[in-house]
Amino acid sequence: MPPPLDTPQAKDEPADASAKLHREDHGPLLITALMFLGVAWIISRWIPYSQPLFVSQDNSWVDRPIPLVMQGGDPYVRALMRTISASESNLAYPYNALYGGDRIQDLSQHPDQCVPIVAGPNLGDCTTAAGRYQFLTTTWLEKAEAYHPEPPAWFELWQTAYSFEPKDQDWVVYQWLSDEQAWGVSIPQMLRQGQTEAVLAMLSGTWTSLGYGIENNSMSAYLPQIYAEMLQEELAK
Repeated sequence: MPPPLDTPQAKDEPADASAKLHREDHGPLLITALMFLGVAWIISRWIPYSQPLFVSQDNSWVDRPIPLVMQGGDPYVRALMRTISASESNLAYPYNALYGGDRIQDLSQHPDQCVPIVAGPNLGDCTTAAGRYQFLTTTWLEKAEAYHPEPPAWFELWQTAYSFEPKDQDWVVYQWLSDEQAWGVSIPQMLRQGQTEAVLAMLSGTWTSLGYGIENNSMSAYLPQIYAEMLQEELAK
């Protein structure tokens, strides 16, 4: 910093030298300001991510899977998505659901909350399953990187802060189920050929509640029938 202007040294200093010093001081000040902005941004992103707001009420079970938020697309795949959610999150607010049924308010990114498992083969562990399709954090980040409609901005890439909003959950799953390379077969084609149970069996390695593997739930046996009903609704649209 230049010395105070009322000192002899300051009075003797040439004006152009003083202006030069002032100009040179702007660099460190700008860097400091940017550092403060960066810290503030990190804090603003971290708080909702690590301490999400829970709203447990009004997330009761429903008698049929609610419609998708996503508009358009193949009705056969849309019906499959609703069938998956019938087994995974058949709730009034499935997009906000954590494992166990609690509802999370912040969907700016995957909540990444590890909730204790209370039943089944993984009893005693915890799971980060969240959203309509009960994505684990690691699975969501992997599939969002491949299929998300709005990748993070350049300043968010290091954090992989993919939006977990309902339309984004739908889109990622829709694109994933439609990707023949991801599954080695064409799921839309199999569905059109009436191979519903074969598709559900194949997907049960990813969504275990579909049955055909290590886990079943009260909905598993009814899923082919639920798919048929969902398909009729989607075709009617």
